[in-house]
Amino acid sequence: MSGEEDAVAVETPAALLGEKMDANTALQLVLRKSLAHGGLARGLHEAAKAIEKHAAQLCVLAEDCDQPDYVKLVKALCADHNVNLMTIPAAKTLGEWSGLCKIDSEGKARKVVGCSCVVVKDYGEETEALHVLQEHLKSH
Repeated sequence: MSGEEDAVAVETPAALLGEKMDANTALQLVLRKSLAHGGLARGLHEAAKAIEKHAAQLCVLAEDCDQPDYVKLVKALCADHNVNLMTIPAAKTLGEWSGLCKIDSEGKARKVVGCSCVVVKDYGEETEALHVLQEHLKSH
């Protein structure tokens, strides 16, 4: 339930400002929405299973992953199964965006666990953030 409330809280400032959404903000909103709908696979084992079953629509990889074999495996699986791959700088950030943390009463993330790989199996519902993210993926 708190995942849905967080998604609304995060979505509101971008909508109020009327500014063009960047790819990272769009990715954050898409991950939150997907988490609320149960469409995320977090970690190497879950991600590899989702990609192998052709259920993956998007894969997000942390750049600061210190295991070269891990990165090589995820990139190879994505290439073999034609899954879009995005990278973000920090595993802690990816862990927070994918719900691997506790949210305190002030709405701040606490006890964030790092996550090097997340796969989106189900986007949930159509949002502006999803369209921004899909345009970004087409252009790269």
